[in-house]
Amino acid sequence: MNRRDLLRLATGAGAASLLAACAGPGGSSSSDSAKSDDTLSFAHWRAEDKEVFEKIIAGYSAAKVRQDISPSNDYQSTALQKLRGGSVGDAFTAFRGAQFLDIAKAGVWADLTGQALVQKYEPALITAGAQDGKQLGVPYQLVFNTPLANTDLISKAGFGEAPKDWDGFLSLLDKLKSQGVTPFAWPGGDAANAGQLLNVMVVNNAPTDDALGKIETGENKVTDDWFLTVLKQYQQLVPYFQTGATGTSSDAALALFAQGKAGLLGTGSFQVAGVRKLGATFGIDLLAPITTTADKAKYEGVFNATFILGVNAKSGKQDAARAWIEHLSDPEVAGVYANGTSQHVTVKGVEYTNADLKALAPWLTKKTALAPRFQFSNLDVRGAVENATVQVAGGKSPEEAAEAAQKVIDQKK
Repeated sequence: MNRRDLLRLATGAGAASLLAACAGPGGSSSSDSAKSDDTLSFAHWRAEDKEVFEKIIAGYSAAKVRQDISPSNDYQSTALQKLRGGSVGDAFTAFRGAQFLDIAKAGVWADLTGQALVQKYEPALITAGAQDGKQLGVPYQLVFNTPLANTDLISKAGFGEAPKDWDGFLSLLDKLKSQGVTPFAWPGGDAANAGQLLNVMVVNNAPTDDALGKIETGENKVTDDWFLTVLKQYQQLVPYFQTGATGTSSDAALALFAQGKAGLLGTGSFQVAGVRKLGATFGIDLLAPITTTADKAKYEGVFNATFILGVNAKSGKQDAARAWIEHLSDPEVAGVYANGTSQHVTVKGVEYTNADLKALAPWLTKKTALAPRFQFSNLDVRGAVENATVQVAGGKSPEEAAEAAQKVIDQKK
């Protein structure tokens, strides 16, 4: 997509949520709707979207719909097994990358190629749901895996705009610390969200855009100089993280930020709604650490297209599931979802009325990279890479953490 296309999405007809990654904070229970033979199961991981989906379900007369919600970590690891049985997830969602590919390999996606609903999406934003020329699913969310910033605290620190280099970013953290707040809240104890920060720490340090994926193939190693630079920068961030960062849950980091006690939250735009739900009224923007000098920085942040909607090929209710996905693809319905959850979407013609979505609209035209964290097809390898950052944050040297991670990668790939 070029800048003009993105600007059109931001200002008029568009539905934009380029980033996503994202794994949102893990959920809770399923809807209270009683299970029955004529009830459609909609499986996903975003418990924070439950109320908005219930509103959409209430206005849907074609079928009864039950939400089956799992925490994001659980959904990543167990969804395929449940979907194969066909009793859960007549309609379902998937993460971009490894999970999408695993579900495709298992033959669980019903092919949507040529379906009218596909035409309701911006073509450039749904490629993550396609494989081998077939549109297996449609990414619904366009999110930014870029840290959230409390603009009130940032302004108070004397910064009218985001720092353009690594030294400037550390200077901002110093100023925030001098105000008596936690400069950088990071959920290091939640694997699903701890790794979101890796996206922005890598994009300007990596020798190529696919450098993380090449760790899995063996072409790159975490002991390479460029990745050691990433780990050394995590080490530099340690004094600015909250106490006990490596054991902090996503909910705890979210609360710290929402209470105005932290300048930055190292996750992404998918948590804006959660911040507001906790009562935060301060201004929110995105602010990525630029990990190089200004002249070497290729990207201003990271985006992802995820929450891939699909129909379960193992289900006996495929027609009803397809009709539900088509309903969600309607611009008005997608607008209810977007504005109710503070998330941009990939559907054409959506009108954004949510104040936070309007505030983040400039990011639709910034130079952002597709979230590299989801280049891994092997979740064990991804886990080893991300765990190296947690180990460094916990006090291990970058070199030790890298060597330990590489041993695991060599065994798993």
